Amino acid sequence: MKRLTFPVLVLLAACGTPQEQCIRYNTRDLRTVDRLIAETEGNLDRGYAIETITEYEEYWGFCPQRQIPDAPPVPDQMCRKERSYTVDRPKAIDLIDEARKLDSLKAKRKELAREAEAVIAQCKAEHPE
Repeated sequence: MKRLTFPVLVLLAACGTPQEQCIRYNTRDLRTVDRLIAETEGNLDRGYAIETITEYEEYWGFCPQRQIPDAPPVPDQMCRKERSYTVDRPKAIDLIDEARKLDSLKAKRKELAREAEAVIAQCKAEHPE
């Protein structure tokens, strides 16, 4: 029972209060723009972007065989399988375009922040803590 208590408490804490849920839901676009601004600033600081690529590799593993009812069991056999993994690679970018994108994102952030103030006030009024 003790082992079950901690994960349940963690899940409940992650949910947040109704006010926090309202604010989090209604400011999702603002958080996305913040994340894009941070990524773009990092690209400009480095002079290149970092691209995440999914690659695949083959390996040998056991493949379960279909068991037929009322027949002797069939052993698993070796077969080729595939698994994916991600790799980060540098990617060339146009620094002028990236700077223009950053300016555009910052302008959008100001607009979203203004809108978020009203939404946050409304969430606090609807769900006082």
